[in-house]
Amino acid sequence: MNTEISVKGINRVPGLLQKAYDKLAASDADAAQMALEEALGVDFDHPEVKYGLKCLNWWLEHTKRIDDFQDPYEKGVFIFSQWKAYYGFLDHFEEHYDACQYAIRRFVFSTALDFFKDTLGDGVNEHDPDLLLQVGRCYKGTGSYEDALKYLEQAARFKREDGEAIAELADVNALLGENRAAKALFREAFFLDPQKVDLRSMESELIIRLREKVRSMGYSGPELCEWIPVYGCLFGVFSVKRELKPVELGRLRQSIFFLENEIRSSPGTSAGAGFPKGSVSRGAPPDTGYLKPRLINRYFWLIDHFENTREAPGIIEETMLKIKIIDRSIYDQYIR
Repeated sequence: MNTEISVKGINRVPGLLQKAYDKLAASDADAAQMALEEALGVDFDHPEVKYGLKCLNWWLEHTKRIDDFQDPYEKGVFIFSQWKAYYGFLDHFEEHYDACQYAIRRFVFSTALDFFKDTLGDGVNEHDPDLLLQVGRCYKGTGSYEDALKYLEQAARFKREDGEAIAELADVNALLGENRAAKALFREAFFLDPQKVDLRSMESELIIRLREKVRSMGYSGPELCEWIPVYGCLFGVFSVKRELKPVELGRLRQSIFFLENEIRSSPGTSAGAGFPKGSVSRGAPPDTGYLKPRLINRYFWLIDHFENTREAPGIIEETMLKIKIIDRSIYDQYIR
């Protein structure tokens, strides 16, 4: 009889887990916590129950200070500020449960959204690009992709050279099935500033698959962000391209010149071995591991531009040679 009762109890765990996740998605953290604790009482060793409780308790513990902030916008920003630490917390787990993380994200983004909507008010702050970006991110995080698109498009109009805003817009386009727009926007975001793209906040399969593929090659951390646009081009993910305006072409060539000088002057950087010595430029990125992929990505943009305009074939040949000098493997994959 005791065994029978025990089996019946254990069979309740999936239902209690689902109840907890549903309550989280509805922003009812207290009810979710009660359901998880009840499930833990039924099966103390259930790995997903323990995982869910630890994740929820982490957020409840780390957002206790929320009432220290008076302004709703500051409260929303405070919640967002915890994501990086939360990712570090998750890295300690060997196994992850997607259903739990989905529910946690809905809870966190719904909570932040309420604060940002209070700031938005009756449209008083509707032209604040940072607020529009935050509201758009929250709607994306709660699964309201059409609403997210509306706010992220507005934010991107104000923040045309902000890699974070463009990446969020790309991600929601991909989630809505607008893959052509998503590919073009992701390519743009990683060109503007790979370090501003929060890869762990991206939800679309388009970018997640690319991220995991590049990560499997041994890249991680900030360097991973720099190589994604390179392999995004090689794998045909960033396949939607555009012609550059004259001022953009000028800036691109100036950026290439800057990065080439940095590679020449960086001690121990093998990529610079084939370049003649040049002057040392100022403002170098602190990690020379960024230099090679960032420069190669700019070479790709330069080649694409001149292939589209059918101008200056000599520049294309010269740029291809530079890629070959910097990284023969990338060159071989590019010409296939």
